[in-house]
Amino acid sequence: MRAEILAVGTEILLGNIVNTNAQYIANRLAELGIEVYHQSVVGDNAERLMQAYDLAFKRADLVITTGGLGPTKDDLTKEVAFEYFGKKAVLHEELLKEIEDYFKKINMPMSENNKKQAFFPEDAIIMKNKNGTAPGCIIEEGNKILAVLPGPPREMKLMFEESLVPYLKKFQDSVLVSKTLRVIGLGESNVAEIIDDILENSKNPTVAPYAKEGQVTLRITAKAENEEEGKKLIISVEKEIRERLGISVYGEGDITLEEVVGKILVENNLTIATAESCTGGLLGGAIINYPGISKVFKEGFITYSNEAKIKRLNVSEKTLKNFGAVSSETAAEMAKGAALSSGSDIGISTTGIAGPGGGTKEKPVGLVYVGLYIKGEVKTKELHLVGNRQRIRNMTVMRALDWLRRELISRYI
Repeated sequence: MRAEILAVGTEILLGNIVNTNAQYIANRLAELGIEVYHQSVVGDNAERLMQAYDLAFKRADLVITTGGLGPTKDDLTKEVAFEYFGKKAVLHEELLKEIEDYFKKINMPMSENNKKQAFFPEDAIIMKNKNGTAPGCIIEEGNKILAVLPGPPREMKLMFEESLVPYLKKFQDSVLVSKTLRVIGLGESNVAEIIDDILENSKNPTVAPYAKEGQVTLRITAKAENEEEGKKLIISVEKEIRERLGISVYGEGDITLEEVVGKILVENNLTIATAESCTGGLLGGAIINYPGISKVFKEGFITYSNEAKIKRLNVSEKTLKNFGAVSSETAAEMAKGAALSSGSDIGISTTGIAGPGGGTKEKPVGLVYVGLYIKGEVKTKELHLVGNRQRIRNMTVMRALDWLRRELISRYI
Protein backbone atom coordinates (compact mmCIF):
# COMPACT_ATOMS: atom_id res chain seq x y z
CA MET A 1 0.00 0.00 0.00
CA ARG A 2 1.37 3.40 -1.07
CA ALA A 3 0.40 6.31 1.15
CA GLU A 4 0.39 10.08 0.91
CA ILE A 5 -0.08 12.55 3.76
CA LEU A 6 -1.97 15.72 2.86
CA ALA A 7 -1.97 18.55 5.40
CA VAL A 8 -4.71 21.12 4.88
CA GLY A 9 -4.33 24.63 6.28
CA THR A 10 -3.08 27.99 5.10
CA GLU A 11 -1.34 28.49 8.45
CA ILE A 12 0.91 25.49 7.69
CA LEU A 13 1.50 26.63 4.12
CA LEU A 14 2.65 30.04 5.36
CA GLY A 15 4.88 28.54 8.02
CA ASN A 16 2.89 29.92 10.95
CA ILE A 17 2.78 26.48 12.56
CA VAL A 18 5.01 23.43 12.18
CA ASN A 19 3.49 20.34 10.60
CA THR A 20 4.30 17.84 13.35
CA ASN A 21 1.28 15.73 12.33
CA ALA A 22 3.00 14.57 9.14
CA GLN A 23 6.07 13.44 11.08
CA TYR A 24 3.96 11.48 13.55
CA ILE A 25 1.81 9.81 10.89
CA ALA A 26 4.79 8.94 8.67
CA ASN A 27 6.61 7.29 11.59
CA ARG A 28 3.57 5.27 12.58
CA LEU A 29 2.79 4.19 9.02
CA ALA A 30 6.37 2.98 8.64
CA GLU A 31 5.92 0.85 11.74
CA LEU A 32 2.81 -0.62 10.13
CA GLY A 33 4.74 -1.48 6.97
CA ILE A 34 2.97 1.17 4.89
CA GLU A 35 5.32 3.22 2.75
CA VAL A 36 4.80 6.98 2.50
CA TYR A 37 5.87 8.19 -0.93
CA HIS A 38 4.71 11.81 -0.74
CA GLN A 39 3.76 14.52 1.75
CA SER A 40 1.85 17.60 0.62
CA VAL A 41 0.48 20.82 2.09
CA VAL A 42 -2.40 22.80 0.61
CA GLY A 43 -4.16 25.95 1.79
CA ASP A 44 -7.82 26.40 2.63
CA ASN A 45 -8.95 26.76 -0.97
CA ALA A 46 -11.55 24.46 -2.55
CA GLU A 47 -10.11 24.48 -6.06
CA ARG A 48 -6.54 23.79 -5.00
CA LEU A 49 -7.69 21.16 -2.51
CA MET A 50 -9.58 19.36 -5.27
CA GLN A 51 -6.40 19.39 -7.38
CA ALA A 52 -4.43 18.06 -4.42
CA TYR A 53 -6.85 15.14 -4.00
CA ASP A 54 -6.64 14.34 -7.70
CA LEU A 55 -2.84 14.32 -7.71
CA ALA A 56 -2.61 12.36 -4.45
CA PHE A 57 -4.92 9.56 -5.61
CA LYS A 58 -3.07 9.27 -8.92
CA ARG A 59 0.08 8.27 -7.04
CA ALA A 60 -1.20 6.70 -3.79
CA ASP A 61 -3.65 4.04 -2.62
CA LEU A 62 -4.13 5.63 0.78
CA VAL A 63 -4.43 9.38 1.38
CA ILE A 64 -4.51 10.67 4.95
CA THR A 65 -5.52 14.28 5.51
CA THR A 66 -5.11 16.41 8.62
CA GLY A 67 -6.88 19.67 9.32
CA GLY A 68 -9.83 21.53 7.87
CA LEU A 69 -12.56 19.77 9.85
CA GLY A 70 -13.68 22.78 11.88
CA PRO A 71 -17.05 24.54 11.80
CA THR A 72 -16.08 27.60 9.73
CA LYS A 73 -16.53 28.18 6.01
CA ASP A 74 -12.85 27.80 5.25
CA ASP A 75 -12.80 24.31 6.80
CA LEU A 76 -13.28 22.42 3.55
CA THR A 77 -11.35 19.15 3.79
CA LYS A 78 -14.21 16.68 4.01
CA GLU A 79 -16.67 18.70 1.92
CA VAL A 80 -14.24 18.80 -1.03
CA ALA A 81 -13.45 15.12 -0.48
CA PHE A 82 -17.13 14.19 -0.67
CA GLU A 83 -17.42 16.20 -3.87
CA TYR A 84 -14.31 14.52 -5.28
CA PHE A 85 -15.83 11.07 -4.74
CA GLY A 86 -19.30 12.21 -5.83
CA LYS A 87 -20.86 11.44 -2.44
CA LYS A 88 -23.74 13.23 -0.74
CA ALA A 89 -23.32 14.16 2.92
CA VAL A 90 -26.20 13.70 5.34
CA LEU A 91 -26.67 14.69 8.96
CA HIS A 92 -25.67 11.98 11.44
CA GLU A 93 -27.96 12.57 14.40
CA GLU A 94 -25.76 10.51 16.74
CA LEU A 95 -22.72 12.62 15.92
CA LEU A 96 -24.68 15.82 16.38
CA LYS A 97 -25.79 14.65 19.81
CA GLU A 98 -22.16 13.93 20.78
CA ILE A 99 -21.09 17.40 19.63
CA GLU A 100 -23.92 19.00 21.63
CA ASP A 101 -22.92 16.97 24.69
CA TYR A 102 -19.31 18.10 24.30
CA PHE A 103 -20.33 21.76 24.52
CA LYS A 104 -22.54 21.05 27.52
CA LYS A 105 -19.63 19.35 29.21
CA ILE A 106 -17.37 22.39 28.82
CA ASN A 107 -20.28 24.71 29.68
CA MET A 108 -20.21 26.67 26.44
CA PRO A 109 -23.00 27.39 23.92
CA MET A 110 -22.79 25.48 20.65
CA SER A 111 -22.74 27.56 17.49
CA GLU A 112 -25.09 26.67 14.66
CA ASN A 113 -21.95 26.28 12.52
CA ASN A 114 -20.89 23.24 14.53
CA LYS A 115 -23.71 21.20 12.98
CA LYS A 116 -21.55 21.17 9.84
CA GLN A 117 -19.19 18.78 11.63
CA ALA A 118 -21.88 16.08 11.86
CA PHE A 119 -22.41 15.73 8.08
CA PHE A 120 -20.92 12.65 6.37
CA PRO A 121 -21.87 10.26 3.56
CA GLU A 122 -23.97 7.32 4.71
CA ASP A 123 -21.32 4.78 3.71
CA ALA A 124 -18.43 6.60 5.43
CA ILE A 125 -16.69 4.89 8.35
CA ILE A 126 -16.93 7.43 11.15
CA MET A 127 -13.96 8.00 13.47
CA LYS A 128 -15.01 9.52 16.80
CA ASN A 129 -13.16 12.50 18.28
CA LYS A 130 -12.77 12.08 22.04
CA ASN A 131 -10.73 15.26 22.44
CA GLY A 132 -12.75 17.71 20.35
CA THR A 133 -15.83 18.37 18.23
CA ALA A 134 -14.60 17.31 14.79
CA PRO A 135 -15.18 13.64 13.89
CA GLY A 136 -13.09 12.10 11.14
CA CYS A 137 -13.97 9.47 8.60
CA ILE A 138 -12.69 6.78 6.27
CA ILE A 139 -14.00 6.58 2.71
CA GLU A 140 -13.42 3.51 0.55
CA GLU A 141 -13.86 3.99 -3.18
CA GLY A 142 -12.72 1.16 -5.42
CA ASN A 143 -9.12 0.43 -4.52
CA LYS A 144 -8.59 3.90 -3.01
CA ILE A 145 -8.88 4.86 0.66
CA LEU A 146 -9.21 8.33 2.16
CA ALA A 147 -8.78 8.90 5.90
CA VAL A 148 -9.75 12.36 7.17
CA LEU A 149 -8.26 13.39 10.54
CA PRO A 150 -8.49 16.63 12.57
CA GLY A 151 -5.60 19.09 12.68
CA PRO A 152 -4.90 19.62 16.42
CA PRO A 153 -2.24 17.01 17.31
CA ARG A 154 -3.98 16.05 20.55
CA GLU A 155 -7.13 15.15 18.61
CA MET A 156 -5.33 13.66 15.60
CA LYS A 157 -3.10 11.27 17.52
CA LEU A 158 -5.88 9.72 19.58
CA MET A 159 -8.12 9.25 16.55
CA PHE A 160 -5.23 7.81 14.53
CA GLU A 161 -4.34 5.28 17.22
CA GLU A 162 -7.83 4.25 18.29
CA SER A 163 -9.63 4.25 14.94
CA LEU A 164 -7.30 4.35 11.95
CA VAL A 165 -4.58 1.95 13.13
CA PRO A 166 -7.01 -0.95 13.75
CA TYR A 167 -8.52 -0.33 10.31
CA LEU A 168 -5.14 -0.28 8.55
CA LYS A 169 -3.88 -3.43 10.27
CA LYS A 170 -6.20 -5.58 8.17
CA PHE A 171 -4.12 -4.60 5.11
CA GLN A 172 -0.84 -5.42 6.85
CA ASP A 173 1.29 -8.16 5.29
CA SER A 174 4.58 -6.98 6.77
CA VAL A 175 5.96 -4.62 9.40
CA LEU A 176 8.93 -2.29 9.52
CA VAL A 177 10.93 -2.59 12.73
CA SER A 178 13.49 0.08 13.53
CA LYS A 179 16.20 0.56 16.10
CA THR A 180 18.09 3.81 16.61
CA LEU A 181 21.70 4.04 17.75
CA ARG A 182 23.02 7.37 18.97
CA VAL A 183 26.63 8.28 18.24
CA ILE A 184 28.76 11.16 19.54
CA GLY A 185 32.40 12.12 19.14
CA LEU A 186 32.49 11.14 15.47
CA GLY A 187 31.27 13.23 12.54
CA GLU A 188 28.84 11.87 9.98
CA SER A 189 31.62 11.41 7.42
CA ASN A 190 33.76 9.53 9.97
CA VAL A 191 30.88 7.22 10.83
CA ALA A 192 30.11 6.64 7.16
CA GLU A 193 33.74 5.74 6.48
CA ILE A 194 33.95 3.29 9.38
CA ILE A 195 30.75 1.44 8.46
CA ASP A 196 30.83 2.14 4.72
CA ASP A 197 30.40 -1.51 3.68
CA ILE A 198 27.46 -1.93 6.06
CA LEU A 199 25.73 1.13 4.64
CA GLU A 200 26.44 -0.04 1.09
CA ASN A 201 25.54 -3.71 1.37
CA SER A 202 22.72 -3.89 3.91
CA LYS A 203 19.42 -4.47 2.14
CA ASN A 204 17.29 -5.90 4.91
CA PRO A 205 17.85 -4.44 7.41
CA THR A 206 18.93 -1.12 5.96
CA VAL A 207 21.07 1.41 7.84
CA ALA A 208 20.56 5.15 7.43
CA PRO A 209 22.74 7.83 9.09
CA TYR A 210 21.40 11.25 10.13
CA ALA A 211 23.53 14.10 11.47
CA LYS A 212 22.09 16.38 14.13
CA GLU A 213 23.97 19.10 16.05
CA GLY A 214 27.14 17.30 17.07
CA GLN A 215 25.62 13.83 17.00
CA VAL A 216 24.94 11.11 14.46
CA THR A 217 21.87 8.90 14.53
CA LEU A 218 21.93 5.49 12.87
CA ARG A 219 18.51 4.02 12.13
CA ILE A 220 18.51 0.28 11.45
CA THR A 221 15.26 -0.79 9.77
CA ALA A 222 14.13 -4.33 8.97
CA LYS A 223 11.10 -5.46 6.99
CA ALA A 224 9.58 -8.69 8.26
CA GLU A 225 6.37 -10.62 8.72
CA ASN A 226 6.15 -9.61 12.38
CA GLU A 227 7.95 -7.51 14.97
CA GLU A 228 9.81 -10.42 16.56
CA GLU A 229 11.27 -11.50 13.22
CA GLY A 230 12.27 -7.91 12.46
CA LYS A 231 14.15 -7.60 15.76
CA LYS A 232 16.09 -10.80 14.96
CA LEU A 233 17.18 -9.36 11.61
CA ILE A 234 18.52 -6.24 13.33
CA ILE A 235 20.67 -8.02 15.95
CA SER A 236 23.69 -8.96 13.82
CA VAL A 237 23.91 -5.59 12.07
CA GLU A 238 23.63 -3.71 15.36
CA LYS A 239 26.36 -5.87 16.90
CA GLU A 240 28.74 -5.16 14.02
CA ILE A 241 28.11 -1.41 14.20
CA ARG A 242 28.66 -1.32 17.96
CA GLU A 243 31.92 -3.26 17.64
CA ARG A 244 33.27 -0.82 15.05
CA LEU A 245 32.14 2.42 16.67
CA GLY A 246 32.80 1.31 20.23
CA ILE A 247 32.28 3.82 23.02
CA SER A 248 31.13 6.46 20.51
CA VAL A 249 27.73 4.72 20.57
CA TYR A 250 26.31 6.25 23.72
CA GLY A 251 22.77 4.92 23.62
CA GLU A 252 19.74 3.83 21.68
CA GLY A 253 16.20 4.97 21.08
CA ASP A 254 15.27 8.36 22.50
CA ILE A 255 17.85 8.39 25.30
CA THR A 256 19.78 11.62 25.75
CA LEU A 257 23.43 12.16 26.60
CA GLU A 258 22.54 13.72 29.95
CA GLU A 259 20.43 10.67 30.81
CA VAL A 260 23.39 8.39 30.18
CA VAL A 261 25.72 10.54 32.29
CA GLY A 262 23.15 10.99 35.05
CA LYS A 263 22.51 7.25 35.25
CA ILE A 264 26.23 6.48 35.66
CA LEU A 265 26.62 9.12 38.36
CA VAL A 266 23.60 7.96 40.36
CA GLU A 267 24.30 4.22 40.05
CA ASN A 268 27.90 4.73 41.22
CA ASN A 269 26.95 7.30 43.88
CA LEU A 270 29.39 9.83 42.43
CA THR A 271 28.71 13.38 43.56
CA ILE A 272 29.31 16.24 41.14
CA ALA A 273 29.48 20.03 40.96
CA THR A 274 29.73 22.30 37.93
CA ALA A 275 31.66 25.53 37.41
CA GLU A 276 30.69 27.51 34.33
CA SER A 277 31.75 30.66 32.60
CA CYS A 278 30.85 30.72 28.89
CA THR A 279 28.01 28.18 29.20
CA GLY A 280 26.31 30.20 31.95
CA GLY A 281 24.47 27.33 33.64
CA LEU A 282 23.63 25.24 30.57
CA LEU A 283 25.90 22.40 31.67
CA GLY A 284 24.42 22.19 35.16
CA GLY A 285 20.94 22.48 33.69
CA ALA A 286 21.58 19.58 31.31
CA ILE A 287 22.79 17.31 34.11
CA ILE A 288 19.80 18.27 36.26
CA ASN A 289 17.47 17.12 33.45
CA TYR A 290 18.04 13.56 34.67
CA PRO A 291 15.37 12.53 37.22
CA GLY A 292 16.92 11.51 40.53
CA ILE A 293 20.11 13.50 39.98
CA SER A 294 19.45 15.32 43.27
CA LYS A 295 21.08 12.35 45.00
CA VAL A 296 24.47 13.29 43.58
CA PHE A 297 24.35 16.84 42.16
CA LYS A 298 25.81 19.04 44.88
CA GLU A 299 26.15 22.53 43.48
CA GLY A 300 26.44 24.62 40.33
CA PHE A 301 28.61 27.74 40.09
CA ILE A 302 28.21 30.37 37.36
CA THR A 303 31.44 32.33 37.66
CA TYR A 304 31.41 34.65 34.68
CA SER A 305 33.79 37.27 36.08
CA ASN A 306 37.36 36.80 37.22
CA GLU A 307 36.33 38.04 40.66
CA ALA A 308 33.75 35.27 40.95
CA LYS A 309 36.27 32.65 39.84
CA ILE A 310 38.64 33.81 42.59
CA LYS A 311 36.01 34.21 45.31
CA ARG A 312 33.81 31.17 44.63
CA LEU A 313 36.27 28.65 43.17
CA ASN A 314 39.60 29.74 44.65
CA VAL A 315 41.12 30.26 41.20
CA SER A 316 44.53 31.88 41.63
CA GLU A 317 44.92 35.54 40.68
CA LYS A 318 48.34 34.58 39.34
CA THR A 319 46.78 31.98 37.03
CA LEU A 320 44.30 34.49 35.66
CA LYS A 321 47.02 37.11 35.18
CA ASN A 322 49.51 34.77 33.50
CA PHE A 323 47.19 32.62 31.40
CA GLY A 324 43.86 34.45 31.27
CA ALA A 325 40.33 33.32 32.09
CA VAL A 326 40.18 31.31 28.87
CA SER A 327 42.95 28.80 29.45
CA SER A 328 43.49 25.19 30.40
CA GLU A 329 45.06 26.33 33.69
CA THR A 330 41.96 28.30 34.68
CA ALA A 331 39.63 25.49 33.59
CA ALA A 332 41.59 23.05 35.76
CA GLU A 333 41.42 25.28 38.83
CA MET A 334 37.71 25.94 38.26
CA ALA A 335 36.94 22.21 38.15
CA LYS A 336 39.03 21.50 41.23
CA GLY A 337 37.56 24.48 43.08
CA ALA A 338 33.98 23.37 42.33
CA ALA A 339 34.66 19.86 43.64
CA LEU A 340 36.52 20.89 46.77
CA SER A 341 34.24 23.77 47.80
CA SER A 342 31.14 21.57 47.43
CA GLY A 343 32.68 18.37 48.78
CA SER A 344 32.04 16.52 45.52
CA ASP A 345 33.83 13.59 43.90
CA ILE A 346 33.72 15.32 40.53
CA GLY A 347 34.05 18.90 39.35
CA ILE A 348 33.55 19.89 35.72
CA SER A 349 34.16 23.38 34.34
CA THR A 350 33.79 25.40 31.14
CA THR A 351 35.50 28.62 30.14
CA GLY A 352 35.75 30.03 26.63
CA ILE A 353 34.89 32.67 24.05
CA ALA A 354 31.39 32.17 22.69
CA GLY A 355 31.35 35.38 20.67
CA PRO A 356 30.28 37.04 18.56
CA GLY A 357 33.04 39.43 19.66
CA GLY A 358 35.90 39.25 22.13
CA GLY A 359 38.16 36.90 20.23
CA THR A 360 41.80 37.50 19.26
CA LYS A 361 44.22 35.81 16.89
CA GLU A 362 45.67 33.84 19.78
CA LYS A 363 42.28 33.11 21.35
CA PRO A 364 39.59 33.21 18.66
CA VAL A 365 35.86 32.93 19.07
CA GLY A 366 35.02 29.26 19.58
CA LEU A 367 38.04 28.49 21.75
CA VAL A 368 36.79 26.70 24.85
CA TYR A 369 38.48 24.80 27.68
CA VAL A 370 36.77 22.13 29.74
CA GLY A 371 38.22 21.10 33.07
CA LEU A 372 37.51 17.80 34.79
CA TYR A 373 38.39 16.87 38.36
CA ILE A 374 37.70 13.28 39.47
CA LYS A 375 38.76 12.27 42.97
CA GLY A 376 42.04 14.17 42.98
CA GLU A 377 42.94 13.86 39.29
CA VAL A 378 42.59 16.95 37.09
CA LYS A 379 42.45 16.98 33.28
CA THR A 380 41.59 19.61 30.70
CA LYS A 381 40.42 19.51 27.12
CA GLU A 382 40.75 22.22 24.46
CA LEU A 383 37.85 22.66 22.04
CA HIS A 384 37.69 24.61 18.78
CA LEU A 385 34.06 25.20 17.93
CA VAL A 386 32.28 27.09 15.16
CA GLY A 387 28.88 28.72 14.82
CA ASN A 388 26.95 31.46 16.56
CA ARG A 389 27.08 32.17 20.28
CA GLN A 390 24.29 29.75 21.22
CA ARG A 391 25.66 26.91 19.10
CA ILE A 392 29.12 27.27 20.65
CA ARG A 393 27.59 27.15 24.14
CA ASN A 394 25.39 24.16 23.29
CA MET A 395 28.26 22.28 21.65
CA THR A 396 30.45 22.95 24.68
CA VAL A 397 27.87 21.31 26.92
CA MET A 398 27.56 18.33 24.61
CA ARG A 399 31.32 17.82 24.28
CA ALA A 400 31.81 18.25 28.03
CA LEU A 401 29.14 15.67 28.85
CA ASP A 402 30.57 13.23 26.33
CA TRP A 403 34.06 13.59 27.79
CA LEU A 404 32.68 13.06 31.29
CA ARG A 405 30.79 9.98 30.06
CA ARG A 406 33.94 8.45 28.54
CA GLU A 407 36.00 9.12 31.67
CA LEU A 408 33.34 7.62 33.92
CA ILE A 409 33.04 4.51 31.76
CA SER A 410 36.80 3.98 31.79
CA ARG A 411 36.85 4.15 35.60
CA TYR A 412 33.59 2.66 36.79
CA ILE A 413 32.07 0.45 34.10
